[in-house]
Amino acid sequence: MSTAMNFSTKSFKARPPDKGAFPLDHFGECAAFKEQFLECLRQSGSESSACRPRAMAYLQCRMERRVQLMANEPLEKLGFKDLIDEEPEAKPEKL
Repeated sequence: MSTAMNFSTKSFKARPPDKGAFPLDHFGECAAFKEQFLECLRQSGSESSACRPRAMAYLQCRMERRVQLMANEPLEKLGFKDLIDEEPEAKPEKL
């Protein structure tokens, strides 16, 4: 007389990310921006706050590319409002 007791009756339902997919940059369109960001991380001892301008430039590159590497989002919503407010006329350098 064995009774199977299953306490984990809740089932897990997977759901897609809120912002959708973040596809890989297969053609390397933003590789130069990525390398600049990674180099900054190496030089700063992985202190990401020191590399935020490079991170912003990388994300801008992804949003501007024709192969839709990333959906267009205002940079303020991505956490770069303070960088935009500091230098309103400065734009990330183009490669």
